[in-house]
Order: sequence, then structure tokens, then C-alpha cells
Amino acid sequence: MPKINGNEIRPGNILEHEGGLWAAVKVNHVKPGKGGAFAQVELKNLRDGRKLNERFRSEDKVDQVTLENKDQQFLYETDGRLVFMDAESYEQIEIDAELLGDRRPFLQDGMTATVLFYGEEPLSVQLPQKVTCKVVETEPVLNGQTATKSFKPAVLDNGVRIMIPPFIGPDEDIIVHTELMEYSERA
Repeated sequence: MPKINGNEIRPGNILEHEGGLWAAVKVNHVKPGKGGAFAQVELKNLRDGRKLNERFRSEDKVDQVTLENKDQQFLYETDGRLVFMDAESYEQIEIDAELLGDRRPFLQDGMTATVLFYGEEPLSVQLPQKVTCKVVETEPVLNGQTATKSFKPAVLDNGVRIMIPPFIGPDEDIIVHTELMEYSERA
């Protein structure tokens, strides 16, 4: 595992720290008037989701971990576990559904997602950035409402509630940004 200095930590880096795997979420480089410079780093545990704020001085050494990305096809869910299949080897793996959090409803049957592995252990699932959903329920358009940039609530076919532009009606397909969980464009 390569070691990096504390001042080389960037958001998105995966670090091995205090016996766990942590993702650097926010990094703030601080140069106080007195004493040495340091990096104030907000870390998120990749296994249990805990957060930690840590200071790393420039002379501190930390282990940077490289995760392997593999495209996996989602097959089905059983007892809170998601079953994925490797498209090349046809090997199946099970991942805890809680790993996806509130993005879980956007995972559709047959969808290809990127699973991040540390050795043989699956740590995270990245959904495609945009998915197509159908609007099931929304309010009707009011005349004159489209003049301003306003949004109205809608329920999608996967049960997720988002805000959509007023010109979108029920039974229309839209594209939703999965990380932001918001309307992107018409399908």
C-alpha cells in the first residue's frame, strides 16, 4: 500500500486509518499563524458509515488504498440482500441493501452498476448517474405557472418523491440524477 503525506490527502481518497477503511469526504488545508500547517479531514467509514474528523500534519504518513471497480449486473433482492452477477465470470455476489441507502429505489432489474471491491470484499455500489423513471402522481398544471422557474412535487414509479417542472404530467418518463435525487430532463 502506498503511503502519502497528510497534506496530499484529497476528497475521494480511500485511506486505511485506525484499522478501518475511510473515504476522505472533505479536506480543508489550514495554515495557522503559529505552528505547522495541517489538513482537517472529514472521513467516512466505508464499512459502517461512521464519520470522523481528523487532523493530519504534513509529516504524517497514511496508507492510501486503491479499490477495484467491477461492473456487475443487478439480478434480484432477497431478505435485504442485493444479488449481483459479474458479466464476465457469471459469479454472483450478495451485498447488503443498506449500502445503497436512500438511492436503493433507483436500482432496477438488469441494471449494470459499478461495485467497488477491497480485495474480495464489496464496499460500495455506484449506480449509473442518470436513470429513467415514470411519473405516477403529480399535480395538474396551472395556467401561468410556467412563467417562473417553479417546481411541483411528484411520485415516481419506484415510490420516490422528487420535485419536477410544472410541464411534466402523470405517465411521462423523466431522467433522474441518482446522486442528487432530482429531476434532470425529459426522457
